[in-house]
Amino acid sequence: MSAVYAKRPPLGWTVHDSIIITRATILASFRIPEALFFQLIQPVIFVILFAYVFGAAIPIPGADPTSAPDASLYRQYLMPGIFGQTVAFAAAASTVGLAEAMQRGIIDRYRALPMSQPAALIGNTIANALRQILALTVLSITGLIVGWRINDGIWNAILAYLLLLLFAYTVTWVGAFVGLSVRNSETASTAGLIWIFPLTFLSNAFVPITALPTWLQYFAAYNPISSLVLACRELFGNPIGTQPDFWPLQNPVEYTIISCAVVIAIFAPLAVRKFRTAASR
Repeated sequence: MSAVYAKRPPLGWTVHDSIIITRATILASFRIPEALFFQLIQPVIFVILFAYVFGAAIPIPGADPTSAPDASLYRQYLMPGIFGQTVAFAAAASTVGLAEAMQRGIIDRYRALPMSQPAALIGNTIANALRQILALTVLSITGLIVGWRINDGIWNAILAYLLLLLFAYTVTWVGAFVGLSVRNSETASTAGLIWIFPLTFLSNAFVPITALPTWLQYFAAYNPISSLVLACRELFGNPIGTQPDFWPLQNPVEYTIISCAVVIAIFAPLAVRKFRTAASR
């Protein structure tokens, strides 16, 4: 069998094995419905909390300054932020999933199989990104219920969803590297979230950047989550408010794509290298 695999073109080998791992990983996630349920219900809870608890207290820059904050306007503003937060959390799923695979010896089994080594990570990251389709579907329905609308055409909306999936795929590579770097799944559950929360809350996901202290506005403006959320607001036709004069905020789609390309270019090779060395222990 090894002779047969040796004759396979490297690219075709990697693509074929990546598809197999992607399918197996997605199917495995549906075998644990409890975990899937809580992954879907968490962003819904965030929508309810921010839309109905904080929504009437957060003004949107550019709205009528003489009127009270409009809760319905904030819900339009909020939903792309929840979308961005949700896809960012895909990194945590990747971190925990690979740490558990390491702990249970699944990675060592991959190493023993006549398969493309990068395919194990490529398939895992693609599966984690594709799982966000279900989360985004549930969130979109929830958003429509609370008053969110797509106001700028179906094609722009499709582009917004594709950007969200691209970002999900990007952060799963970061999560893969972190998951392969920790010793057990308990540590991974903390390490997978500890860097996501500052990124999501120090952004424009929930409050306008102009509401942050001046020194934090610089960080938030160049935070890729801010550009992702702003790009989605523009593409969905939702309120964007008044934006500070930073290049990422004036060109959010371009900055999001560039950021994703840079992060993948850095963390994909690091994760593959870590996979090879960690699995050989």
